[in-house]
Amino acid sequence: MVNRLASGASYGLRGWLVQRVSAVVLAGYTVYMAGFLVSHRPLEFSAWKALFMPLWVRVFSLLFFFSLLLHAWVGMRNILMDYVPATGLRLALEVAVIFALAAYGVWSIQILWGG
Repeated sequence: MVNRLASGASYGLRGWLVQRVSAVVLAGYTVYMAGFLVSHRPLEFSAWKALFMPLWVRVFSLLFFFSLLLHAWVGMRNILMDYVPATGLRLALEVAVIFALAAYGVWSIQILWGG
């Protein structure tokens, strides 16, 4: 019988997949926004505000933000697992990252739907 220590090795495939899927969403949104910014020169506030009026743009923006947060989480978790050997410190840093990313998620919702 093999005794395994909790090491996070089971996150490998899931983390890899989250990174790839979120990167596709991030790239698509970036191309969309770059196209918008290039086609609306000079950019005025009314055009910027009109961009976010349709529901699908706000949903796409929210998907972008959540993909960004997931992408950041997987990256930060991997960095902490690789470079912070002390389990207690690593856990504290992971919790801090989770709280920060959750706050950014709430902030993005507030920005997109806060009025």
